[in-house]
Amino acid sequence: MALVLPHLHTKREVDGAVRSFTDKVLVLRFGRSSDPGCMQLDELLWKTSQQLSKMALMYLVDVDEVPVYTRYFDISYVPSTVFFFNGQHMKGHDFFGFVGCFKSKQDLIDLVEVIFRGAMRGKLIVRSPIDPRNLPRYDLLYCDL
Repeated sequence: MALVLPHLHTKREVDGAVRSFTDKVLVLRFGRSSDPGCMQLDELLWKTSQQLSKMALMYLVDVDEVPVYTRYFDISYVPSTVFFFNGQHMKGHDFFGFVGCFKSKQDLIDLVEVIFRGAMRGKLIVRSPIDPRNLPRYDLLYCDL
């Protein structure tokens, strides 16, 4: 599915997309096309892109091609999804960007709808409608070197 969705390959392309799209949520998936988790998320994005076409545009960004944003958004896990509206980074009370793959197509649709409605009201921070049981959990391991 990664071949179907448009890719942004450079920082300039990402900056242009963030600045140029108004009145729609810009969904950027940061990851690698060869990663199984990214492939799963790409399929969900592709399946929902037509349904959400009036509210959102979806692009894929390879973390190896645009490391500036990888550092800026502190993307440690792939896939990670970041949302923008009218050039503004959309955040949530409980998310900065979505890490991992969505459990269902409906979770993605619900999140984009909440971001879109909040952004249309001028809000930059929204509350995630996704059930906490459906959020991926990651254990961080620290080791002394």
